[in-house]
Amino acid sequence: MNYITTTNLRTQSSQLVAYLKKGTAISLIHRSKIIGVIQPIQDDLTKPFNDEKFDRLVKRFNLPNTTSTQRQQRYESHLLKKYGQDIS
Repeated sequence: MNYITTTNLRTQSSQLVAYLKKGTAISLIHRSKIIGVIQPIQDDLTKPFNDEKFDRLVKRFNLPNTTSTQRQQRYESHLLKKYGQDIS
């Protein structure tokens, strides 16, 4: 599939997404004329997690160690202050 028509965009959108994930560019046809090219993004927009940088930030901010129950209690008290008693 090197092309897709504007009328087939609705019915073949899953195929279009599959081809874009593979890295294939697809021509867009409208009324028997190529009006554009649909191509995948080449740059990876996600940044990898850098644990060394994260450790440096934690040490720099001197954050206290908290347990999961302490975090849960803080979160619940925050929700109580923000929304009041009547939330479920």
